[in-house]
Amino acid sequence: MDERVLVKSFFADGTADYCIPPEPEPYSKVRLRFRAAKDCARTVWLCHSSYNDRMVKTETDGQFDYYDIEIALSNKTFHYHYKVATPYGTWRYGKEGPVEGDGILLDFTISPGFSTPDWAKGAVMYQIFVDRFYNGDPSNDVLNDEYFYIDRNVRQIDNWYKAPEDFDVAEFYGGDLAGVMKKLDYLKDLGVEVIYFNPIFVSPSSHKYDIQDYDYIDPHFGVIEEDLVEEDEAKLWTPSDGERYKKRVTSRVNLNASNNLFAVLVAQAHARGIRVIIDGVFNHCGSFNKWLDREGIYRDAAGFHDGAYVSKDSPFFDFFHFYDPDAYPNNDTYEGWWGHATLPKLNYEESPTLEAFILHIAQKWVSAPYHADGWRLDVAADLGRSEEYNHTFWRKFRQAVKEANPNAVIIAEHYGDPSPWLEGDQWDTVMNYDAFMEPVSWFLTGMEKHSEAFSQELLGDPLYLRDTLKKNMARFLTPSLQCAMNQLSNHDHSRFLTRTNHKVGRARDLGVSAASEGVNKGVFKNAVVMQMTLPGAPTLYYGDEAGLCGFTDPDNRRCYPWGREDKELLDFHKKVIHIHRSYQVLKTGSVIELNGSKNIIAFARFSREEQIVVVINNDAYSRDIVMDVWPTGIPKESTLRQLLYAQAEQTSISPVHYTVTDGVLSISLPRYSAVILVRE
Repeated sequence: MDERVLVKSFFADGTADYCIPPEPEPYSKVRLRFRAAKDCARTVWLCHSSYNDRMVKTETDGQFDYYDIEIALSNKTFHYHYKVATPYGTWRYGKEGPVEGDGILLDFTISPGFSTPDWAKGAVMYQIFVDRFYNGDPSNDVLNDEYFYIDRNVRQIDNWYKAPEDFDVAEFYGGDLAGVMKKLDYLKDLGVEVIYFNPIFVSPSSHKYDIQDYDYIDPHFGVIEEDLVEEDEAKLWTPSDGERYKKRVTSRVNLNASNNLFAVLVAQAHARGIRVIIDGVFNHCGSFNKWLDREGIYRDAAGFHDGAYVSKDSPFFDFFHFYDPDAYPNNDTYEGWWGHATLPKLNYEESPTLEAFILHIAQKWVSAPYHADGWRLDVAADLGRSEEYNHTFWRKFRQAVKEANPNAVIIAEHYGDPSPWLEGDQWDTVMNYDAFMEPVSWFLTGMEKHSEAFSQELLGDPLYLRDTLKKNMARFLTPSLQCAMNQLSNHDHSRFLTRTNHKVGRARDLGVSAASEGVNKGVFKNAVVMQMTLPGAPTLYYGDEAGLCGFTDPDNRRCYPWGREDKELLDFHKKVIHIHRSYQVLKTGSVIELNGSKNIIAFARFSREEQIVVVINNDAYSRDIVMDVWPTGIPKESTLRQLLYAQAEQTSISPVHYTVTDGVLSISLPRYSAVILVRE
């Protein structure tokens, strides 16, 4: 066996085949395993701290030898890599693969006691921007001129299919929790296992990232039983006064009924096998927030205290940082996130009371009677004023959440290296921009995730894709990678289907119709196949499965096209989701690249029991693709069965068979197509 083939046989990672158990407890024992070609490695060592422990060959199958060692853990993080002596020299093996001699590598890491919920590993998630999903209860709709927000009166949009205006925070289409409840069977039929809600707490905007009251679900999403103001107040009411809004969002009847409705929704989702994750916006709140109350909504409402904006004696004064603490009445000197007055930054370091309250909220919604299954954390790295406090807070947050609901998941929004927060004591995982959305978008479309740049060089570049995926996946602990939120689109970025048309810009410049012009469904399907087969939790953004298009925020927040769905795309999604859910290896298995050439990517998900091969042709021409598949454990003489074949206008699940000869698979794929194969 030559050196190239020998090195290609090396494998280890943090999955259950190579780290046993994969989520060990403190002060327990763990068995670590390394694989090499049969009868070719002279010696294998486990290297950790300053020690090199010789491993023992414990098993041999038709192609490989397996070397094991048992290690006693402490309660500290354990770092390690492997060293292999071969007839050709010495190699070391870490998270990014083999390195010859003394080359730099990244160690594997075990964090004793850290685990992520099994239900979240590889779970099919579905993000819902509530106002744009489905209107199930028109009686709770925001009304025209109900209140004034950011220089304009709010508007009720009566045309569900109208694209959002360029500034849409004061536009409401009427989607609500009752609408989600009416579509739970649709989500179950699609194959959804988890709903992730954009914020649903009381808030004046359609996006609701400017929280007004963390204790209650917004009645405009929930229930409005007390609505009209008293007759004597009505005589004085004008739209800009917002008395009707004040009544709606401060009525305990409405607030409690809305919370109760959320509890019912979660119960109905759970009855269908669907979990629910909610959005936590804890870095900042909104200027309407009852603690600040810049708009005076709570000033005369029963049971509420004065806000910090109007009184220095407010119990919430230290919840905010005021540059001029004595500038009263109406103190406008508070710090806003990125300078936005409508998004006052929360002042944790100077307010233990604020910290305690947010930790209470963290527990409240994952506990009875609500039973949410976890949090998605908005701009999580921005919270606080120092890196030290940020990490301290998230450690407390994790402890609070896991005490209330040990099976809850904590997913943070984060761009860049997340590893300082993913050491086992803070977040479970992140929205996976660096190890999924960005590299997949650049490779398949050449487009930046906002549709604000196009790169001919990155389009179809296999080295960029391989190196970026490998580098950024290596930053995760294995349990974190397995539940990382893998999205193609979301509320902050352009719809992926729109990116396939290579139009650079925004709706305000190009027009809303341009978002759906010249799109390439074949490229989109290739992306979905990668989404459903790479490590992580594939997360659909509502409407993507129906062919919804849109440039970046707010055009990406168009309403779900009920009655106007792309039926073929919808059927494709159901098929590929079914495959993802049917094979455990696609949730927790190992991953390895098999072929990477211009516009081509082939990889495998594999375990000792299952092997699946994925081949993507993202070229405008048919391609013949040859690859070694034996490194996955597929026998050198064997048969692979087709699970799915996808092109722009067709999807097939016919069981076509392919022959592996001497460990090599040869396959021809037409333009813009993908295939998923499984070993018989």
